Amino acid sequence: MRKIRIYIVDDEPGMLEVCEDTLNALSGVEIEVESDSRKAARRLAENGFDLLLTDIRMPGVDGIELLRIAREKDPNLPVLILTAYPSVETAVESMKLGASDYIVKPFNTDDLLATVKRLIEEQQLRDENQLLRRQVERSYAFGEMLGKSEAMQKIFHMIGRVAETDVDVLVLGETGTGKELVARSIHQRSSRASKRFVPVDCGAIPKELMESEFFGHEKGAFTGAQTRNLGLLEYANQGTIFLDEIGHLSPALQAKLLRALQERTIRRLGSNRQLEIDVRVVAATSLDLDAEVKAGRFRIDLYYRINVARVELPPLREREGDIPLLAERLLKNYVAEMGKRETKLSPEALEVLSAYSWPGNVRELQNVLKRTLAMVRHDVIVPEDLPDPVFAAARHLPAAGDDGFFAKRERRVANFEREYLTSLLANTSGDVSQAARDAQMPRGTLYRLLKNHELDPADFRSDNP
Repeated sequence: MRKIRIYIVDDEPGMLEVCEDTLNALSGVEIEVESDSRKAARRLAENGFDLLLTDIRMPGVDGIELLRIAREKDPNLPVLILTAYPSVETAVESMKLGASDYIVKPFNTDDLLATVKRLIEEQQLRDENQLLRRQVERSYAFGEMLGKSEAMQKIFHMIGRVAETDVDVLVLGETGTGKELVARSIHQRSSRASKRFVPVDCGAIPKELMESEFFGHEKGAFTGAQTRNLGLLEYANQGTIFLDEIGHLSPALQAKLLRALQERTIRRLGSNRQLEIDVRVVAATSLDLDAEVKAGRFRIDLYYRINVARVELPPLREREGDIPLLAERLLKNYVAEMGKRETKLSPEALEVLSAYSWPGNVRELQNVLKRTLAMVRHDVIVPEDLPDPVFAAARHLPAAGDDGFFAKRERRVANFEREYLTSLLANTSGDVSQAARDAQMPRGTLYRLLKNHELDPADFRSDNP
């Protein structure tokens, strides 16, 4: 676990000793003390701390100047002013420069402890909120994985076994199969469930920002770095980090990530200090990582590092019997989410959905149902309500049986064609050329249809005996 670094500056050795002894009662802190304010100024300008305690009146560099130097290095750094000479002017100036609070000497050690604990907690909350604003998590339409197919039952069993351990995990599967949902399930069933789950889309972060996003940075580490930022690995400390589409990481970042995972330490950009991290990694990709390794685009040592346990998700088209289950659950959720009246899928619509190949997997099914529900104006969704690509592709697949939608539809179409062609030939007295013009179709097409239905134009001519 990363320790909170506290820097105490005071020209009185006795005061340094009191402060250090008092704050050592806090767990997870690392304390440095300094009686020479000039040395403290140089150290503050070079290194990052999590909290500064400084006296106001000191020879050399006073506390107000130290405060200014510290805030230039990190505008978000909490600073607690210690003073034996309280005045309105001092309080106003220190607060203008960004001091978090001040405490008057001599002080009660319990008051000092309570104030420092509050400042640390406030700073941690600010860091977390700042990161959460940058980190947008994808939403899911259902809160648990669904599937009665044998393939998914095996996945559920694998998740349960993997969650009991603390090893890193590689999740493989096509786009839209629910890799993040697997990662969340592993986290929620693990000993880290009470800690953070941090999802990262490696394919969505601009290459020039990747290192900063992963490892964090100090103020001034690069152009535009106006404040100190926590990295995603540091933010996920004690929890689980989900690296989605890890195959898209650049070779340089692959090397740095490998080192961080091996040593369980990171270093923010612009800092020379190593920070310890305790994080579980669940990585995922839709790429063939074995092929990527052979092609030299993915480091084999990183591949071995993340491929300790492996979960391979089947595509939706191979999950026999799961599509109706998923479709009905998703539709029920979307009805509530969109404030629609109760709407159900007809058996024929479920048959169409089951027959479609779903190249986009569960994510495509989600989009199709949302779009259909948004457009439909009745309580039961029928095949004609589904998007054309789904219906058009599904109708060419084999029917489930004589009583299935496709079989019924085929019979109805055949009956319609025969009735239409019979009426057409009767109205034109068997004149195929005129019949083709009236039907607005090529003669060749008409001849083929007549042959399919065993209709002879001669039988409709007036001179036919």
